[in-house]
Amino acid sequence: MTRRLCTIAGFSRYAVEEELLDHSPAARGRRPRVDCESRAAALDRNELGALLVAAGLGPPLEHALIWLLALNGLRVSEAAGADIGHLGLERGHRTLAITRSCQGGKVVTIPLAPRTARAIDLAVGERIGGPVFLAADGRRLDRHGAGRIVRKVARRAGTGKSITPHTLRHAFSTAALDAGVPLRDVQEAASHADPRTTMRHDRARGSLDRHATCIVAGYVAGAAR
Repeated sequence: MTRRLCTIAGFSRYAVEEELLDHSPAARGRRPRVDCESRAAALDRNELGALLVAAGLGPPLEHALIWLLALNGLRVSEAAGADIGHLGLERGHRTLAITRSCQGGKVVTIPLAPRTARAIDLAVGERIGGPVFLAADGRRLDRHGAGRIVRKVARRAGTGKSITPHTLRHAFSTAALDAGVPLRDVQEAASHADPRTTMRHDRARGSLDRHATCIVAGYVAGAAR
């Protein structure tokens, strides 16, 4: 509802600027408050690991797609839009240049984990051009096809949860923060304009293991001896 009201308000504001309306009928409209808690399914470290193992048991396409989404936190459109010509090597790292859909088409280079790179190599095979991920009909894999692959691998892993490509993006943010990666670096990796979005993706915000009390106690303990 909030999204639709925002659309109406934006269109009405444009109509006023173009002098098609005298005033915006949505100017005083009150919008529902959006719950900051994400509705996406949460995957803990063990569940994410099981999903990666299950992906490795399938065809190279499934293996490469799941590992790229889970370990790089890409949007599904960014992964599906990757081309073979975007693969590269930089400072000893296998890399992939992707187009950030949320940043006006900005092209950024991301590193690939060694196993992700190997899986992509297997998925590409002998091809020297075109999309990295191909559907069964030989055309570029789209977001719907990627979603079907994620659900298939999730069933193979026995997670018992409704998993989507965006679930893996949430899992990436959560795993990165659990591993101690600074929030700013996770925000940059996930290409979030606002750190609050990164925090919203963090499905372990309430974890007592990560509470500041535990970290400060361990830090100060050495000086208190």
